[in-house]
Amino acid sequence: MLKGISGNVLILGVVSFLTDVSSEMIYPLLPFFLTTVIGAGPAFLGLIEGVAESTAAFLKLASGIFSDRVRSRKGLVLAGYTLSSLARPLVAAATSAGAVLAIRFADRVGKGIRTSPRDALIADSTDAAFRGKAYGFHRAMDHAGALVGPLIATVLLAWFVKDLRTVFWLAAIPGLLAVVLIIVKVRETARTRSSDGSFLRLVPRGELRRYLLVLFLFTLGNSSDAFLLLRAGELGVAPARIPLLWAFFHFVKMAGSIPFGALSDRIGRRGVIVVGWGIYALSYGGFALAETETACWLLFALYGLFYAMTEGAEKALLADIAPVQERGGAFGWYNFAVGAGALPASILFGVVWEKAGREAAFGLGAMLAALAAVLLLSLVRVPERE
Repeated sequence: MLKGISGNVLILGVVSFLTDVSSEMIYPLLPFFLTTVIGAGPAFLGLIEGVAESTAAFLKLASGIFSDRVRSRKGLVLAGYTLSSLARPLVAAATSAGAVLAIRFADRVGKGIRTSPRDALIADSTDAAFRGKAYGFHRAMDHAGALVGPLIATVLLAWFVKDLRTVFWLAAIPGLLAVVLIIVKVRETARTRSSDGSFLRLVPRGELRRYLLVLFLFTLGNSSDAFLLLRAGELGVAPARIPLLWAFFHFVKMAGSIPFGALSDRIGRRGVIVVGWGIYALSYGGFALAETETACWLLFALYGLFYAMTEGAEKALLADIAPVQERGGAFGWYNFAVGAGALPASILFGVVWEKAGREAAFGLGAMLAALAAVLLLSLVRVPERE
């Protein structure tokens, strides 16, 4: 099962597991915390998530380009994980929506610093024939952490603590373990550093540009998952069951990430991505029309399948397209395109929900996903692999 998974990819997978245990002890409870304890509404929730992710997007671009020009990708990975692990639990001390926004901002700064260098380091450490599987493995470990994190939060709230803030403080422990693991186990890979720093050279061209534009269009319809948790509450999922629903969602993503990543190695990335985007459109349409808690659980399973099919394949396709010496920058642009769409996507979704209703908001997301799938098939050519 682990054939083609290098030591670096294995360790970075464990790091992501621990980091997501920490993050997901907090994230599924954050909408409830904001709306009931802090008193924020859907529009401000969209602002918090949009600003947080768009901040990360700009830094992912800069750190990716920078990582092509320095000797150590590991240093950037370590700095990013350290900042996030220190900032994230501070939400326990927040007393206003503005404070939550500031903490999420710091957390996402760390994510912005680490993500593109880490993704490039995975590509540097993996044979081309196993890229889909490698990125699928990394995503599976990430989702495994996101599965365990809510379960820990559920156990803590059910039997040990009654205060959400205590759970948030305890989330610091796995995050700090991840930082120690990076220091001890992650290794640099031999590579040729890029020396071309001209601005025009840094801007994506050709196939890479078309691919990134299609991804950006898809992202405009892919708002924060916090809205899905808010919708789950409307459909009758009690606060105590929200972490369980979130864990179930991540179980589906975890279970499918490696098989679908490996499938993209065998039959091609583009077809797997297109089917995944089609499933996304179906799930969003379902969230618009659902009326029961049972339907909510089924739709979260379908939505998890979308992630399993696309996350590894999208990154592997990018690694196939990008020039070897510019992988960090390519992943920077990839993460920038995805993250830069997060702010308008989440704000637009929140505003449309408040002004025109949830059916219009979810319908817009489904429509943009379907359009992006058509454009990916018609505009982006699949390159020959190394």
